[in-house]
Amino acid sequence: MGKGFYSVMGAQFFSSLADNALLLVCIYYLTILAAPDWISPLLKLFFVLSYVLLAPFVGAFADAYPKGRVMFYTNVLKVCGCALLFTGIHPLFAYALVGLGAAAYSPAKYGILTEIVEAKKLVVANGWVEGLTVSSIILGVMLGSFLTSKHFTEYFMGPQILKTMPISLVVAICVLILVYGVAAVINLLIPDTGARYGEQAHSPLRLVQDFAQCCKILWQDRLGQITLAATTIAWGVGAALQFIILKWASVHLDMSVSRASLLLGVFAIGMTVGAVIAARSLPLNRSLEVLRLRYAISGLIILMAFTHTLQFGYLWLILAGTITGYFIVPMNALLQHRGYVLLSAGHSIAVQNFNENLAILLFIGFYALLLKLNLPIDSVMLIVAGLTFVLLHLVARRNVYNQKNFDSLALINEQKKLNAQHDAM
Repeated sequence: MGKGFYSVMGAQFFSSLADNALLLVCIYYLTILAAPDWISPLLKLFFVLSYVLLAPFVGAFADAYPKGRVMFYTNVLKVCGCALLFTGIHPLFAYALVGLGAAAYSPAKYGILTEIVEAKKLVVANGWVEGLTVSSIILGVMLGSFLTSKHFTEYFMGPQILKTMPISLVVAICVLILVYGVAAVINLLIPDTGARYGEQAHSPLRLVQDFAQCCKILWQDRLGQITLAATTIAWGVGAALQFIILKWASVHLDMSVSRASLLLGVFAIGMTVGAVIAARSLPLNRSLEVLRLRYAISGLIILMAFTHTLQFGYLWLILAGTITGYFIVPMNALLQHRGYVLLSAGHSIAVQNFNENLAILLFIGFYALLLKLNLPIDSVMLIVAGLTFVLLHLVARRNVYNQKNFDSLALINEQKKLNAQHDAM
């Protein structure tokens, strides 16, 4: 893959590691502040809000400068978000600033893959990205769990050096700032690929118009609309599941937040397995076959509602994670390839992020509303499962309709053309 690719992977690993650990640390901070239960899901909502609001601008930003430099600046912004917690600001707003950095980071991270990796290797490259991202989720959850554990908080007993923050929380935040710093340093090792996309628009109105046009192009494309819809739904459901698993473990298994967060690591292990299997077994032109998994995804969420033992819980989490990873990796790769053909690297990823994170906002907001209505977690899971099946089934039906009017061999021809362009460079 080349040295630049592995530098991107290393930076992504440490940045994602800190993102996931920080979520648990912020949830712990909310418990210290005695915030109500329905506030915790809003952390994710505030985090992804920037992905939606800044989508018209971050794609142009990622295409205007070398992407390694963009990734460095955005990691520095994440450091600032962490440090802001020391001022006593509410965790929602500090995590929102970290989300702003993540929103600007993502188009550069995924966009650079299309610059340094041949189209025929995009599924494998995405397998690397998702595998390392999931690994960072596992270790990030473990790190966050450790930083909020009773053992850690009792070890750092002492006078409060900040008004609303025990010293253990101060140390935890300093650890995460250090991890973000490591990611920023690795960003400096990413070489300039030499890819340039012409002068980018500077007027906010023009950027919004350009972004709207990019969205229109991708949504009207018979192949682009399917991959975009599928990944959008998958990420929305996945974000809700992150909080559902924590609540389910608390209600069904009587686990604390620190212990229950480790179950997210088990789910992430399954995602790693699914990502590896997909990267090795599914070529780009067979990616749409994973739409058949809609039955399994919905069924496993229903099964979770009737699981009350830790042993079956582990089995469910591994299976659900594996199927999720197997579903997301090829769809992401196909969407990136299609977006690169129709648009540009940064703009196509910005469109993808906008739609996926809008779905995350909707699913997390819907989940918070169900909690606000005091519905039991079992009912919440059944509702989410039913909604997931209906949405993915509609996507699958649309794909069948499109295939009658779209020759899928055109994808292979475009792939060969793109490969020839890479070889000529």
